[in-house]
Amino acid sequence: MGEYEQTEPAADDIEAVTRAVITASRLLVAVSARSLATVEDSITLPQFRMLVVLSSHGPSKLVALADHLGVQPSTAMRMVDRLIATGLMSRRTNPDNRRETVLSLTVEGSQVVQGVTARRHTEVRAILRRLEPAQRGALVEALDAFNTAGQEPAFDVEDPDPHPLGW
Repeated sequence: MGEYEQTEPAADDIEAVTRAVITASRLLVAVSARSLATVEDSITLPQFRMLVVLSSHGPSKLVALADHLGVQPSTAMRMVDRLIATGLMSRRTNPDNRRETVLSLTVEGSQVVQGVTARRHTEVRAILRRLEPAQRGALVEALDAFNTAGQEPAFDVEDPDPHPLGW
């Protein structure tokens, strides 16, 4: 048995926690939408996800990028074409294999990811400041357990270019 499979919790407990998590996820989606609002006229949320993946993983081939996003390569190609047209991504021939192309962020693409991430960070911090210190501590403990149960890797605060977007 795994660490979190020891006993079946009471149904009422699971429902209360489920409602709280769903409500919190709505709040986080709203924060995400607001942080993206300044660029939403030029890029969509799925396109932004693509920028974040490239920012986090570095230059990539189309198939690998599509796999990270969980989309078909043809869908990823349409997104890539739009992002190249807006100047947020670039495509170049792989110097190690001239039959391949490598996709990467432009300076402008990196700035978009950094700006949206900074706005999201600022808004989340403002919400957390409204909690008492003991509530923040309890929230950290609960979210750490939730993330572990969901097998989500921990956010590394030492990362020089963190994009804690889960994308």
